Amino acid sequence: MNAILLSAVWGIVMMFSGIFTTSKTAIRNVAVVGLVLLVLGNYADMIGYHLMTVNVHKMLYFDTFGLLGNLIAFGSTLLYVLLSGRDMEKVGHHLAEYFALIFFVLCGVAIVTTFNTLLMLFLGIEIISIPLYILTGADKRNLKSNEASLKYFLMGAFSTGLMLLGIAFLYGATQTGTFFIDDLWSGKTAVTPLFMAGLLLLLVSMAFKVSAAPFHFWTPDVYDGAPTVFTSFMATIVKVSIFVGFIRLFDEAFGDSQEKWQVFVAIIAAATLFIGNVTAVFQQSVKRMLAYSSIAQAGFMLLALLALNGVAKEGIILYAAAYSIATIGIFAVLIRMKDYTFEGFNGLARQQPVLAATCTIFLLSLAGIPLTGGFFAKYYMLSSVVATGHYLWLVIFAVLCAAVSVYYYFRVIQAMYFKDGDGATEAEPGLGFKGLLVVLAVIVVVLGVWPQSLLGQLSRLIYTW
Repeated sequence: MNAILLSAVWGIVMMFSGIFTTSKTAIRNVAVVGLVLLVLGNYADMIGYHLMTVNVHKMLYFDTFGLLGNLIAFGSTLLYVLLSGRDMEKVGHHLAEYFALIFFVLCGVAIVTTFNTLLMLFLGIEIISIPLYILTGADKRNLKSNEASLKYFLMGAFSTGLMLLGIAFLYGATQTGTFFIDDLWSGKTAVTPLFMAGLLLLLVSMAFKVSAAPFHFWTPDVYDGAPTVFTSFMATIVKVSIFVGFIRLFDEAFGDSQEKWQVFVAIIAAATLFIGNVTAVFQQSVKRMLAYSSIAQAGFMLLALLALNGVAKEGIILYAAAYSIATIGIFAVLIRMKDYTFEGFNGLARQQPVLAATCTIFLLSLAGIPLTGGFFAKYYMLSSVVATGHYLWLVIFAVLCAAVSVYYYFRVIQAMYFKDGDGATEAEPGLGFKGLLVVLAVIVVVLGVWPQSLLGQLSRLIYTW
């Protein structure tokens, strides 16, 4: 509850900070203080200290899995702001409002990871989505940004309609008419055609939100058209947080009817892995390649939804951390490049060796190379499916798709180290920026060498699978 209260209050603080000061540095510092308080407040929730007691009538359930997901989201956002906060100033003159919208998104994140009723899930998704529509179109001078915002809004509204329809079907399928996810178990609710229709509609709508194929078609244009600094936020913190809620929903509400919907998730995961990886191969823009890469990464995260076991739960937490940190680091470098094409990275290692080295570590992690966090993240995803004893074909297919991803990630590394060019950045990165990039790279390596540094927290889970 601490995170929900603090993020909502600090969002309001950020709105008014733009009235009392015009200093961009002061506004950024206020945002950083708020994010530090969010991290500390969420950790306090994990150890049982609450700022205030609020009777939520069991509509929210604060377990360690959701709170740990929040901790990764808030910590990643803090790193994101420290790295890329200055770049928000280039988007427009409303820096305080941009930070306010980010805090409101984090409020929605805190609800989505701790919801206990379908209504709270819907509210959380909408609190996340509406500020993102605005941030996507924040660069009003850019026609692509305006187009991306409109497309995101239309697709988001469509998926929201599907979600509401699914919730209505599930409400009608329950014997007592309830929105609580605990009452959707087949022991309490018969698996009727109405129940399955509601389940599949929820599956489709959540697949829209995490950009899983074939519901991904909005993602490349929106990520490419949005200001790059906000694309980084959308492709990482928002995506992995919704995945935590996605897994929570299907585990708590539909876990005992898993065999009835598992095949649909397997098909969506396979399609997402295939389309995301194959399409990324043919991109000429690194930014657009990363957009398709995020689709492919969603395919791996869907394996946790397919398995719904203890390994999957550990894996999604590790994946959320490794993927978010690596992608935030890559986008932070990309923002500073003059040219977003692969050719724009030619010779970067000679001009900016620190940027090239850290970017290489991030790309290796996304590719799942050993000694990086991405390797164990993918390993846990594959192991979770193997543990089910089914869908071995999907495991083999995922490994082949991961091999394909190595090609387009290594194209960037090849350009930086083995091709001639000036690797021009818009300005000379400061020592602070380079130091933060090194910190992120170290975290990625630590997660790859010692994943239990994060996964050990899962021993404190309140509920079991």
